[in-house]
Amino acid sequence: MEQTSIFKYTIEELEEILMENGFKKFSAKQIYDWLYIKMETNFDNMTNLSKELREFIKLRFKADLLKDLVTEESKDGTIKILFMLDDKKTIETVLMPQKYGQSVCVTTQVGCKMSCKFCASGLIKTERNLSVDEIVRQIYTMNLYLKNKYKDDPENRRARVSHIVVMGIGEPFDNYDNVLKFVKIINDKRGFEIGARHITISTCGIVPKIKEFADLKTQINLAISLHASNDEVRNTMMPINKAYPVKTLLDAVRYYVDQTNRRVTFEYILIDGVNDRPEHALELAKIIKGINGYVNLIPYNEVEENPYKKSTRIDEFYRILKKQNINAIVRKEFGADIDAACGQLRAKREGVIKNEI
Repeated sequence: MEQTSIFKYTIEELEEILMENGFKKFSAKQIYDWLYIKMETNFDNMTNLSKELREFIKLRFKADLLKDLVTEESKDGTIKILFMLDDKKTIETVLMPQKYGQSVCVTTQVGCKMSCKFCASGLIKTERNLSVDEIVRQIYTMNLYLKNKYKDDPENRRARVSHIVVMGIGEPFDNYDNVLKFVKIINDKRGFEIGARHITISTCGIVPKIKEFADLKTQINLAISLHASNDEVRNTMMPINKAYPVKTLLDAVRYYVDQTNRRVTFEYILIDGVNDRPEHALELAKIIKGINGYVNLIPYNEVEENPYKKSTRIDEFYRILKKQNINAIVRKEFGADIDAACGQLRAKREGVIKNEI
């Protein structure tokens, strides 16, 4: 029998597997408790399971963690880990300490085919989607890290992951089914119990999937990587815009808001001389006015192989939006000293970015 990762299964799927093989349904809850509450990955240590069941799950499943290749820690507390997958491919995951808890940015693909011009992820071609367990194991590893770091005070709210942003390498809606199953597993109240409102999925604008996601009417947050106020600019930055231009994208966002009554986040990386002029701010305010959302202004993290530079007009852009009665914030920068921007660490290791680690 070929072993599969136990981290790919919802509790309902485990219940079904156990019952099909003559075991009690409630044992799935016991397994989930060992895995996600006690953080135990050695099946032999799951002492309230029968010996027969332990032998069965040892034959059927594996609970291997991702291999940590490189760990970098920023002076601001940000942790970035370069993981090696079972097939030797590499991905990155970032832990960002926040005032409200511990936030983790997860990766959903090996590479990214969206090829956004400002992003290090697009410097390496897409190789494949991540499996459900590969996404789950990113959170699992970060929880183990926090559990060990705060072992003297395990009840401390900093001792576990509390928020997730699906904004790492890859386009989440290009791996739609696996991402939603990952969310179901880590949201389960019998496991990590990370609330739906503490989970944000970001997309660069795959319109059919935005509408499909809207129809689910979940409490999961949606973020739109907009980054431009018109098609002319967005076409130069994001190839996806040629398939789904700004108006089409914003119509899908309005549909999402109507279906879910949820506020949406517009992510806007400010790049010097490209999308950061006062007229861009006014145009942005005009096209999103009336949509229940806010703008997250992001200082650009420069990549040497890309021509873009960090904007010097961030404060001015912010003031213009506020004057136009648009809710906006300037995102705090995390891990600037450790290649914490999406895809940078992996690209360095692959030799795509200079100064290879």
